[in-house]
Amino acid sequence: MFVNALKMVAATAFVLVLTGSAVAQNQGCTSATLSDPPRVSIRCAGGLIIEAEAAARLEIRAPAAGGPPHAVTLSGRAALITVEPGRPFQILTPHAIASVRGTVYAVDADAEATAVFVAKGRVHVARRGGSGAVILGPGEGVDVKPGQPLIVKRWPQERVSRLFARFGR
Repeated sequence: MFVNALKMVAATAFVLVLTGSAVAQNQGCTSATLSDPPRVSIRCAGGLIIEAEAAARLEIRAPAAGGPPHAVTLSGRAALITVEPGRPFQILTPHAIASVRGTVYAVDADAEATAVFVAKGRVHVARRGGSGAVILGPGEGVDVKPGQPLIVKRWPQERVSRLFARFGR
């Protein structure tokens, strides 16, 4: 039963990821369903890796000309992103925009807030709507909540471990 549920989750993820696996493959992306914990791994040309929790709602955005993905819209749960140096990339959530150039970071979004944590590199995090922005370095995170200031904090190891455990790390 778990395997069938996992297959259904993977199929659902592809409906949300540019409407199907054929589209993802046309953009130089391939996917795999991973378990323990259940998640989908999407690898794209140019060194972009997106791991999304099984219940994550995301949409990969790419130029109309069929170029490589340049952004992901994440509206629920968490995604772990690895981006090669020199490749611009953004995660858009209901609360924030996290922009990078070569890094490893995680974004967790729900109806109340967006949390961004950087494992490697630097990430620019701005509020949707443009009021406030911060730059995160390795080991730093920020919680983006409506009406609250953006405060960069060094996350405790327990919080980092809980977040990365959601991706089998």
